[in-house]
Order: sequence, then structure tokens, then C-alpha cells
Amino acid sequence: NKSKIHLRTLSSADATERILQKLRNKKEFTVLATVKQETLNSGVILSIHRSEQRFLELESSGQRNEIRLHYRTQGQQPHTEVFPYTLADDQWHKVSVALSASHILLHVDCNRIYERVVEPPSMDFPEETSIWLGQRNSAHGLFKGVMQDVQLLVMPQGYISQCPDLNRTCPTCNDFHGLVQKIMELQDILAKTSSKLSKAEEKMNGLDRCYCERTCSVKGVLYREDESWTDGCKNCTCSNGTALCEPISCVPPVCPPDSAPAYVPGRCCQECQREHRICSRLYLHSVKPCSFCGQDRTMHRVAPSICPELNCAESEQMTLPDRCCNVCRGHDFCAEGHCCAEHSECISLETGPRCRCRDGFRSLRDDEAYCEDIDECAEGRHYCRENTVCVNTPGSFMCICHAGYIRIDDYSCTEHNECASGQHSCDENALCFNTVGGHSCSCKPGYTGNGTICKALCDGLCQNGGTCVSPDTCICQQGFTGKRCETDIDECSSGFVECDSRATCINLPGWYHCECRDGYHDNGMFSANGESCEDIDECGTGRNSCANDTVCFNLEGGYDCRCPHGKNCTGDCIHDNKVKHNGQIWVLENDRCSVCSCQSGLVMCRRMVCDCDNPTVDLFCCPECDPRHSSQCLHQNGLLAYSTGASWVESCQQCQCLQGEVDCWPLSCPPVDCEFTLIPEGECCPRCVTDPCQADTIRNDITKTCTDEHGLVRFSGSSWIKHGTECTLCQCKNGHVCCSVDPMCL
Repeated sequence: NKSKIHLRTLSSADATERILQKLRNKKEFTVLATVKQETLNSGVILSIHRSEQRFLELESSGQRNEIRLHYRTQGQQPHTEVFPYTLADDQWHKVSVALSASHILLHVDCNRIYERVVEPPSMDFPEETSIWLGQRNSAHGLFKGVMQDVQLLVMPQGYISQCPDLNRTCPTCNDFHGLVQKIMELQDILAKTSSKLSKAEEKMNGLDRCYCERTCSVKGVLYREDESWTDGCKNCTCSNGTALCEPISCVPPVCPPDSAPAYVPGRCCQECQREHRICSRLYLHSVKPCSFCGQDRTMHRVAPSICPELNCAESEQMTLPDRCCNVCRGHDFCAEGHCCAEHSECISLETGPRCRCRDGFRSLRDDEAYCEDIDECAEGRHYCRENTVCVNTPGSFMCICHAGYIRIDDYSCTEHNECASGQHSCDENALCFNTVGGHSCSCKPGYTGNGTICKALCDGLCQNGGTCVSPDTCICQQGFTGKRCETDIDECSSGFVECDSRATCINLPGWYHCECRDGYHDNGMFSANGESCEDIDECGTGRNSCANDTVCFNLEGGYDCRCPHGKNCTGDCIHDNKVKHNGQIWVLENDRCSVCSCQSGLVMCRRMVCDCDNPTVDLFCCPECDPRHSSQCLHQNGLLAYSTGASWVESCQQCQCLQGEVDCWPLSCPPVDCEFTLIPEGECCPRCVTDPCQADTIRNDITKTCTDEHGLVRFSGSSWIKHGTECTLCQCKNGHVCCSVDPMCL
């Protein structure tokens, strides 16, 4: 089951489809690459996406010093896993990201950097999915630097291919998930088998109490079981209510010297007929020649005394060897009588009649006087399509709809007309078209999309995730306002939020957060209003900058460096294990945009103040002061341009333009510590819910099981079809059974 794909050979749509086929529905694979990325560059290493849907994307952000893995969950929800790490440092690095079901491993330079349990990704790629290397598309996510040996390994622990010394010692998470899945499947099979056995026992008990003889009805005649009869040139027997017929087998007759085999009216097989000779010519006994043998031993035609008068010119008259009288061309020989049996029709040829089997029948003998029906259903010579069953009829066949289906045409049936019943998936601004086995959707004029989702054409002017509901009308996501949703609502300054005194309100794009003030940290309860913030003992934890000649005193929300009585203290500070003199100002070594100062033993740091009127302003620290057009960025919709330093929200991501490059990362959400969470429609952050059946994300605990209607134990996370139904899907969510009806199944 191992498969290695070198992506450097990717060059055609066929190659893309072959790669997607190897990855499709796989739960265990590894992305490998060797990269040398320019400092501060934010670029994509590998992207598998369709339109705005990123199914698998590995990205390195030099702006925020992090590696991001974007994918879609099995519930088709977008998800981003962020790993803080500096990959864009203009140095060579070996990178591998290995996924095994819900287990993810990140190795850099053969060192295990991160190991996490995440929500499993979905590898169900739709049509028109594309693969990009070194960029997300033609305009965004451009990787700057050198990239080589990009591979996709569909195998367990593929990082060993890049780092052979990291040998495999334990089963993978996918191995365990596979075992759990097999147990769930066996549970489902056991439940279905038990149900079928119960129904079979009921039917068998009913059959034991009755006896029904099955008969056959053929051409209005009723035949009993095992009764035989002859139908034309076929021998038939009634067997279990079905007439089984076989052609009569004819043995070639052995005729004496004065006779020859010939067909006799009313008989299926040839029989011997007597011959007589006239002038060395042989004639069967049943043939009456209109000639005699003269003394010269030649044939002379008998002039008949009575022949019908013909209504055609003499040039249109024909003399036939088996007739005494002439006939006109086009004479209807069949009208004079013929030996063509049932299912065979008589056709008049130039010189006489001939039998021909009707459509849907085949000949039982070489003169086609007797014919049998062709069973198009048994021989596969029919045109019945899905949701139908073929039924043979004399000379043809019928396509009968399955129970619960309705007819579309002579050969096709569908479950029902979803469009007429309203049980379809089309958007309210789409047209529904009923098709075989389903329906199709097409957006109405003025709207665009795939039919299932149709969006009004607003020329891409709705910003910050706003939705265009009708031409020139935007519905904004929570936290934004304005005609184009261009204005972020500052919940902090508007008075919508009241944080605890130990916390401060931080406005976020479309959201807010009560963050602990300097000198406080959260105690792990993560309360929404900051009540869980508690004082940090900087003196006890050593998180202070007091010099050796002063004494640290902890204060509520801070500390103080006090000089012992009788001493003359310098007021110096200790920062990064270095002495900074009182009043000294310096720039941080790892952040040239932050300035720090020492004031009586306390270190105070702040971001550099940007003065765009100053010609010597550092554009790296103040990108908003960069006036160059080359530093502008294009919005994802391709219609809006942003200057460097500008930020916006797109698809629940915070995006920023930095010197011509767009970098996006997941919106910061307040932490939630609960068993069941739900992301409300139109929002980006999860919220706690008490009803497990409403939750779209749960912390599965396999120790919390459920009992289904058969009494079988189900693990948390498993799903099954409820007994006695076809459209009710049940799930076990940490001991809670949640069932819902799929309307598309009805």
C-alpha cells in the first residue's frame, strides 16, 4: 500500500488526477520538502485546493514565524493548525508533516518539533481540484527561495524516507483508528444480520402454515405444475409458475430413393416427400408441373385452358416455374395463403411468398415459418437504466420502476421529483431540474455559484467576510458594519463589553477578548470577562529586572525594586542576563521595532512610534508608511487593492498586506474549555453548548459509550442507520445518542 509521488514531475491535468486518486480518501500520508526560504517571506509549499476550498495546504509564514497546515475536516469545515517555528531564515531545512488519522507530526531537520491530536482531515477531493507548488494560485502565496524534493508519501510514518535514522517502533494512530473502525463495522453488520434473521424467521413461520400451487397461464390456457404441452415448434413445461419452453429438436429424416425431405404445412420438422421424374427433372409429389415431356425429350409448357385475366401490360407479366398461369409484377402472393405461423409474417417477394420472424423473435427453423420470443432481459439486450427492473414481453421488454420510484421515460425512473416536492438542495436563488436519480441546480440570472450555493453579484465589494444577498446589498458578519462591511465594530470602546479590573478589553477584527493585564495571568479557567486573571509573583518566579543591589517586592499586578535602608543603589536593570544602566534606552536584538528603557530597576518596552512624515522612518517597522505601488496587495477576490500595512478579514482569517505580500492566519478566538462546542452561522469562533446534539465539535471519549436499539454498545464518534428506517442517521456523542433525518434521503 506504499505510494511515493515526486511532485516535481507534475505537468498535466492527467498527472494531477493520478496524484489525487492516490490521495483520495486516504487517512495516512506524509508531505516532504527541502526548502531554503527567504527571510520574512510568507509562501505556500504545497496547495491542493478547488476555488477557495483548501483541502491540503502547507504554508510557511516568515512574517509571523510559523508553519501552517490548512485542511478541511470530515465535516467539510475549514481548519488551520498553526506551529510556531521560524522556517523562513534563508537556511536549508528538511520539512515533513505526517498525518495518521487524527495524529499529526511535524519534523524539521529530522527533529520532532510538534506532535498533536487534531480533527481528522477529509481527503474527498471533488472534480476540478488543482495542485500548486510554491504558490496558492497565480496571485497569492508566492514562495520566495529554493524548494526541492517535494514528495507525497501515502504510507505510515513517511518521514523515515527523509530521515532513515528515525526508525518506526510503534503502531500509528491510523492503525488504532482502523481497528476501531473495523469493530464499528462489525457491530453494524451484526445488528443488520440480527434484523434480517428475525424477519426471515417470521416469514418461514408463515410459510409453514400454507401451501400454494403455482400455475402457468399461456394464451388463456391454465397449466398446472409440471404439466407439459406443445406450442408451435416448442415443447413447454410449467415449473414453479413459469412456462419453460425449448425448441423442438428435429432429426434429419432418412428418405428412400424416390423421396426427399421437405417442410409440410402444420409440421415443425421436415418429412420425406415422394418424387416423380419428367424429362430427367425431379418433382415432389405435392408439386403439379405445368409442362410435359415431348417425343424430342424436351419440356413443353401446357397451355392452360382457363387463366385469370391480368390487369397489367404483357411486358409487366412474369412466368414462374411453379405456376401454370402468368402473374403481374408486384403480385401479392401472401394473399393467396401461406404457411407462416404465429410470430412470423408473410412477405411477398418478386417470385413468391417468404416467411420472416417479427421484431423481437428469432427463427426456429431455416424457412422462418416458426419463431420464438427473444428474452432481451436475460440476454442483456435491453435499455433499462438505474432504478428499474427489466420484464420480458412477447417480442419486446418493459422497464418497470422499483417500488417508490416514478417514471421519467420508457427506460428510466427516479426516486421522486425533488424539484416538485421541495426536497432538493438547490439554493433559493437557483432553478431546480429533475434528472435521473436526482436533480441538478443552476443559479438564476444575476446570481453566481454551483446551484447549491448561489451568491448575488456584488462585484466582490463585500469586505471582511460579508455576504452579498442581493445586488449592491451586503449582510455583514458579526462584529462588522457599513455598506460594504468595511468598518470593524470596536466592542471595547462602544461599551458593549465590561472586563474585570484585572483584564483589559482587546478589540479584534469582528471580535473582542478580555486579556489579562500586565502582571496578571489566567489561572486556567479562561473566563470570558477576565475574572480568572490572577496576580503574577514576579519576585518569586524570577520574572523581574531588579539589579543585585536592590530587593524585589511583589505588588498587585507588578513589582517594585527597592533599595535597602542605608544603601546607595544604582537603579540598574537586568535584561536578558545583561546589565542595563538606569536611564539606558536600547532596541531589542530579536525585534528591531521595539524600544526598551531602564527606569529605576524596571524595564519598560514599547513598539516604535511610526511617524510617516519622517523621511528616515523604518519601513519594515512601519509598513503603513510605504507609498510604493509595488508594496500594495490584491484582495483574494482580485478586485480590491490594499496598501502595505493594511489588514482585513477573509473567511475567518486575519489578513495583512506587508510589502506586496498577503499573509493570512486564523482569527484569534477566546479559549473555550467545554465538552461540546458550536460555531454559530455567520461567526468564526466556537461557543460552548450544553446540548450534544447541537454541537458540531466534541471531545470524543471512547470510554463514554452508547447503546443502540439492538442493545449493542457503540463507541463515541460512531454512527449507524436506525433500525426500521432508511433515512435516520444516529451518532454516539460521549454517551448521548443523537438521531436526525436526512431530508435528501426521503
